[in-house]
Amino acid sequence: MSEFIDFDQSVYPFPVKPALLSSDKKAFYRERIKSLLIEKNAVIVAHYYTDSEIQALAEETGGCVADSLEMARFGARHPASTLLVAGVRFMGETAKILSPEKNVLMPTLDAQCSLDIGCPEEEFSRFCDEHPDRTVVVYANTSAAVKARADWVVTSSIAVELIEHLDSLGEKIIWAPDRHLGRYVQKQTGADILCWQGACIVHDEFKTQSLEKMKALYPEAAVLVHPESPQAIVDLADAVGSTSQLIKAAQTLPNPSMIVATDKGIFYKMQQACPEKSLYIAPTAGEGATCRTCAHCPWMAMNGLQAIAEALEGNAEHHQIHVSEQLRKKALLPLNKMLDFAESLK
Repeated sequence: MSEFIDFDQSVYPFPVKPALLSSDKKAFYRERIKSLLIEKNAVIVAHYYTDSEIQALAEETGGCVADSLEMARFGARHPASTLLVAGVRFMGETAKILSPEKNVLMPTLDAQCSLDIGCPEEEFSRFCDEHPDRTVVVYANTSAAVKARADWVVTSSIAVELIEHLDSLGEKIIWAPDRHLGRYVQKQTGADILCWQGACIVHDEFKTQSLEKMKALYPEAAVLVHPESPQAIVDLADAVGSTSQLIKAAQTLPNPSMIVATDKGIFYKMQQACPEKSLYIAPTAGEGATCRTCAHCPWMAMNGLQAIAEALEGNAEHHQIHVSEQLRKKALLPLNKMLDFAESLK
């Protein structure tokens, strides 16, 4: 597998952590949000990596807690006129692309993704132009503009199956932006993949030596790994998969405990799925190192109760997702291909 560009992670504009709310404030905002959801004909669509209190509120109010693929499906089919997307910006853009008639709000438009930031549209488009013989497949963790440049959009839950399909047709692939997921897919399929060199700052921090020590400490535990993690971490896994696939693995594996190498936000739904099992987060820093994310995306953490209430209260300038109609139509084509392909796998 070829390589192209390794984005400088030091340029990521890490957000300031939101202020902690008192229990009284949390109770106030929960009730305020419930009222506003009814008033605005709105529903919360939340990712597994948001904080547990956001996921709980989404469930309690008839919303969705899911991976990015199911978030896209849920938002498109739900009758609500307003979607409150608790996640990162590309998820809000995807919701708007699929549901242009709906008002799409986010707790903050500053909730970014290192994979999205690390794949600028102009640079990526030039890269694609240099390899016109290749089919362009981009991960869902990209901007609307990058999706519009692609032939296919894909999520980690169907990445291997899609690339196997394209490889069977004799197609050569440009993969973007996650280098670890791209390497994993290439290893699984044997496809000819030219890979953009982006990375998720959370998954990139899991450490092999520390994980080996943890395995020795908990020999009865299964290791669950998201394929956005480095290959050395994947090699230590008992199960590798997307967020939804890891939750299923936690349910079905016989082990009494799990060491989980993905964002610790997943623990809320994973513990629901197997309440009798013990869950441990995989180590994210070597001895003496400083952890930057501590297994939780700093942008996902921006989706607080106060921010959700403020988004629903109507200050659209700071919360509303806009995608131009021209861009939306271009991005919709590869997104619909993804959704149709995912349906064909059922």
